[in-house]
Amino acid sequence: MQKFIKEQMIYLTRVEHFNAAHKLYNPQWSKEQNHEVFGKCANDNWHGHNYELHVTVKGVPDPETGFVFNAKTLGVLINDVVVEKLDHKNLNLDVDFMKDKFTSAENVAIAIWEQLEKHLPGTVQLHCIKLHETSKIYVEYYGGK
Repeated sequence: MQKFIKEQMIYLTRVEHFNAAHKLYNPQWSKEQNHEVFGKCANDNWHGHNYELHVTVKGVPDPETGFVFNAKTLGVLINDVVVEKLDHKNLNLDVDFMKDKFTSAENVAIAIWEQLEKHLPGTVQLHCIKLHETSKIYVEYYGGK
């Protein structure tokens, strides 16, 4: 069995999915300005996406398991902490951690990071949240300000 050098950093990504509705709308602007900037995304009756969420953690593989982190455990964590709160919900109205936040993909990714980071063990670090809003649009967040 190969021994790992302590400095070897490995990245593990788990992919999950959720469906959610939202509306992009700045209440400080006129309806016309909102529609000019956000187009169909400012629809009064909301709109939805089939999101694809990639959560990447990093760390050094455990010498006894070869795992950076158990992928199944990561999946359960993502589902319990994030997906169950977002799936088939209205991001503007139903999600506690999105309260009073603009529901752009960028802000959703940051909020997901904030939810997950506090639940990870000290043996791994959150590396990246990649959130696909459509097949043509995604954002990546690596933490920090």
